[in-house]
Amino acid sequence: MTPLKSIKIAYSVALLCFWGCKETPKASQGAKNTVGVPIQYAKGFTMEKSGPDITVLKITSPWPNAESKFTYALVPKDRLSTITLDKNAYDAIIGTPISNLVVTSTTHIPALESLGVLDKLIGFPDTKYISSKYARDLIDAGKIQELGNNESLNTEMVLELRPELVVGFSINAQNKTYNTLEQANIPVVYNGDWTEESPLGKAEWIKFFAPFFGKEHEAEQIFSKIAQDYHNAVNIAKTAETAPSVISGAMYKDVWYLPGGESWAAKFIHDANADYLWADTPGTGSLSLSWESVLEKGKNADFWIAPAQYTSYMELTNASEHYAQFDALQNRKIFTFSKTKGATGGVLYYELAPQRPDLVLKDLIHIFHPHLLPDHELFFFTPLE
Repeated sequence: MTPLKSIKIAYSVALLCFWGCKETPKASQGAKNTVGVPIQYAKGFTMEKSGPDITVLKITSPWPNAESKFTYALVPKDRLSTITLDKNAYDAIIGTPISNLVVTSTTHIPALESLGVLDKLIGFPDTKYISSKYARDLIDAGKIQELGNNESLNTEMVLELRPELVVGFSINAQNKTYNTLEQANIPVVYNGDWTEESPLGKAEWIKFFAPFFGKEHEAEQIFSKIAQDYHNAVNIAKTAETAPSVISGAMYKDVWYLPGGESWAAKFIHDANADYLWADTPGTGSLSLSWESVLEKGKNADFWIAPAQYTSYMELTNASEHYAQFDALQNRKIFTFSKTKGATGGVLYYELAPQRPDLVLKDLIHIFHPHLLPDHELFFFTPLE
């Protein structure tokens, strides 16, 4: 996601990335001939086809521990005047295919690009964090407008653009900006891809974007290929005879933040057939530990993955003398994704990794078991300088 201004919050969000709403849930219209659209891994949304024309999109996890759920009806524009819907049954009724939209997280960019509809994007908050080369070309050409930042999306600019859709994300139900847009008849649809806990669960959110553009078939093909490649990589990793030990994260002040054992990041390490030393800890978020406890368990770890924002050994050792006590540093076995950036400094991993877990997994297998994927070129990760 777009990094937050507070350094401490940004630091925590970076670790988690690796590893005004309506409060009353709406019930979908009890239409006949409703058929569910297969969603295999994602837990935060469902889709149904109601008759031949209506797609019912339900967002069940817009943010962590959400009590609110949102239901949207997507109807072909040429049928909007002929189909009668109970407006009270939906949070928004949206004509499709849409001609333009605003999105609010860099994780939304790869799905649009993969579906061939990135040219429909007309606005984004904090465009400097976008890494996609194609998107940067559109920004430079003035076709994607800067809309402030996600914490304070410039409402006036969005109202002036009049997008057919705003794809938003929120950490809770309090978002006055989105409420204002809805009152101006600009539909806001919540995207909760970031709340997913499994690599393929995040990637499957490409299917969320597809019905807005009539691209369901393309989304199914794209995701099926990613899922197949991911499973193939898992099977390759299983052939490794040893599982190297792994630590992750780094310190902010005196606290070491690292992925919880049930987190997205921990799942990658497990699937790459490596031993994440905190794999048995509960929680999908970030653990907050003392450096002493990390040293006690992780001093002899074979690898150190994703040491926060650090990109060089000098930078790491200058930050704290404690880091030098770890074997992974002494043996130069630390790898980071923070060096792989777009033209304006956005970290590519935050943008693209949720959409391409297959590439993340292949990177880690190549790092942990180089003999298994000898021809693979690291995509996100690089050794520390």
